[in-house]
Amino acid sequence: MNPDLAGYLAGADALHKAIDGLSREELLRLPTPRPAALASSAADLGTWSIQQTIVHLWHSDLAATHRMCRIASEDKPLLIAYDESAFVRELHYHELDIAIACELFRLNRQHTAQILARLPESAFARTGVHNQRGTVTLAQMVRMYVDHLEHHLGFIRRKREAMGR
Repeated sequence: MNPDLAGYLAGADALHKAIDGLSREELLRLPTPRPAALASSAADLGTWSIQQTIVHLWHSDLAATHRMCRIASEDKPLLIAYDESAFVRELHYHELDIAIACELFRLNRQHTAQILARLPESAFARTGVHNQRGTVTLAQMVRMYVDHLEHHLGFIRRKREAMGR
């Protein structure tokens, strides 16, 4: 079994935990712009609200599931990128039901992990071709989405800390 699969599945409940106890106003609060002289990658709170970040994680994981299933079942499929900022801007992330997004994320991670766990180890060496990243293996995709979740959870933790939560 792919060693990152356990970490992928362990992230299933992360979004529910990330928003626990936050009010709607806190979920929708946008970060205060920082002067360039004070900005640093370690202190950066990003430009999205917690709600926008949560919905982004759900949509990103949905795209990842599609990509991983294609790599596992097709011969070197073409994997197309999307404009995540356009999704945030145009798909009304601030109006969506955050509990539904968290639950869909949880269920999708569990469902995808079931699929991946049934694959032979050799499937994780299969490749797809991402139109921006180039050739990626299924194992790399799993690791990428473990890391992607942690990356954005770090932003959420810093945003909660900035709110005293």
